[in-house]
Amino acid sequence: MKRLLLTIVLIVSFGVFAAHAQKIGYVDTEYVLKHMPEYSAAQKQINSLSEQWQKEIDQKFDEVDALYKAYQSEQMLLTDAMRKKREEEIVKQEKDAKDLQKAKFGPEGELFSKQKSLVKPIQDKVYKAIEQIAEEGMYAIIFDKSNGMLYSSPRFDKSNDVLAKLGLKPGEFAK
Repeated sequence: MKRLLLTIVLIVSFGVFAAHAQKIGYVDTEYVLKHMPEYSAAQKQINSLSEQWQKEIDQKFDEVDALYKAYQSEQMLLTDAMRKKREEEIVKQEKDAKDLQKAKFGPEGELFSKQKSLVKPIQDKVYKAIEQIAEEGMYAIIFDKSNGMLYSSPRFDKSNDVLAKLGLKPGEFAK
């Protein structure tokens, strides 16, 4: 009986010890990225391209609008063939503007490709630093706070450790 009781106590103690041996932490990647000058530079470049492309698209839609207004004011004076030709021209111009918008801002558009090419290497650098911290600190899990964690204790926040691993200091570059 004593032996059975001792075995149960040892199993429970081992289970409790094993549960405490698992270290977890979290990182706020948005916080880390805000402190990285290369991320800020990439975002500025992406925003600049986005504004440039949006102006180009707005100009195309303004041209379509001007064609449509001119057509409306002259519609009564045009023959059926002329009306049809002008309507086709307006539809073509509008389609071209929408195609340009999709090419620049669509899911497979240039903006998405540019973001991927500029931001992915920076994200890879951050994730490598996180992986090194996890291995060095023997963490079982490190969560990303910016992906919807409900609660996190500040004592497990490893964001500043990631900044240090990247050679950066908190508050040094953040907006």
